Amino acid sequence: MENHDEAEYTCRICGYIDDGPRWANGTPDNDICSACGSEFGLHDTLLQGVRELRGYRVGQGEPWSDPECKPEGWDLLRQLAKPPAE
Repeated sequence: MENHDEAEYTCRICGYIDDGPRWANGTPDNDICSACGSEFGLHDTLLQGVRELRGYRVGQGEPWSDPECKPEGWDLLRQLAKPPAE
């Protein structure tokens, strides 16, 4: 069983918390975020890239990659407060 402290469950780009850890013990699962469409381990490895993609997505109105997964009462600002700072 993995250590919860060593696992990341939140998308580094948009802050969405999907099923299961996205990064565990420094290794990405290479899945696609249902909210922003970013691939874990590809679009979120460098802090500068994360910040640029996050800014771009916010500028586009944060469209959902899979709209069927969008929760009721979704709030962009609340979601963007969830990603880790670094």
